[in-house]
Amino acid sequence: PLFIQTCLIFALGYVLARWMKLKYADAAPSAMIGASNHFEVAIATATMLFGLSSGAALATVVGVLIEVPVMLMLVKICLKTQHWFPQNPQQASPSQV
Repeated sequence: PLFIQTCLIFALGYVLARWMKLKYADAAPSAMIGASNHFEVAIATATMLFGLSSGAALATVVGVLIEVPVMLMLVKICLKTQHWFPQNPQQASPSQV
């Protein structure tokens, strides 16, 4: 479930960024941040609430171990598809803002 969730959220963000004609430098980080689960906050919270020897803290650490290879795979996808995005998108004119 975590793998599917991460990939779907990344794909949604990346495709929408392409549809909006964002630069690659904006699209890739946006999609990656959207797909991230911010496990470092979860680890700190679980450790603070339940202690280091609890099952909750262990479960949050295992989640990070699963997320890292998935995020690296998504980085590779971004690098291979950066040609999908315009190099110099048109600047918005003041009347469009």
